[in-house]
Amino acid sequence: MSLAIRVMLVDDHAVVRSGLCRLLEQNTDISVVGEAESGEQAYQTYPEISPDVLVMDMSMPGMGGLEAVRRILNRWSGAKVIMFSMHENATYAIQSLTAGAMGYVAKSGHAEDLVKAVREVKSGKSFLSSDMAHKVALQSLAGDDNPTQRLTSREFEVFRLLAEGKLVDDIASRLNIGQKTVANYQTSLKQKLGIHSPVDLVRLAMKYGVIMEQ
Repeated sequence: MSLAIRVMLVDDHAVVRSGLCRLLEQNTDISVVGEAESGEQAYQTYPEISPDVLVMDMSMPGMGGLEAVRRILNRWSGAKVIMFSMHENATYAIQSLTAGAMGYVAKSGHAEDLVKAVREVKSGKSFLSSDMAHKVALQSLAGDDNPTQRLTSREFEVFRLLAEGKLVDDIASRLNIGQKTVANYQTSLKQKLGIHSPVDLVRLAMKYGVIMEQ
């Protein structure tokens, strides 16, 4: 009999982690062996828990999912990560895969999608839930030149946080980088995205679903 797939859950809401644990452990081949409530905690406890698969929320206070994935993979290149996110647009899915995640599942999707994702990613395959795969395919077929897709995962995180109205010192703290580095990212974002003001940045973020319209 094969050993159960060891899963670690990362989400800032305890009720979400509890629900995911019940969902996954209904399957005899999956075992939840650890939890974290933040990207920082996930990074600190990952080597101790050493899961087969890490299920990561994308939007958390402090270090977000993209930054956590980037740091974890930078140190433990064999980590297998599924992004489990409230964001349902292709931009976030593409950015997650670019950052190194092997799977992307929308929280609004079917419960079985996450179970399938855990099994597929454990076996070394990539996974997109059917709804997200459809959206990514449609965006590719439409030839939509989405400039946010040209951003690195770090640039995208800075872009998202700026669009949410976060201040430079807050962004620097969240991403563990200097304020001057954040300012440099602001300059490069203006050049890459062809924007000239904070208002332009917010409008672009809303256009491509990075943030919701106010």
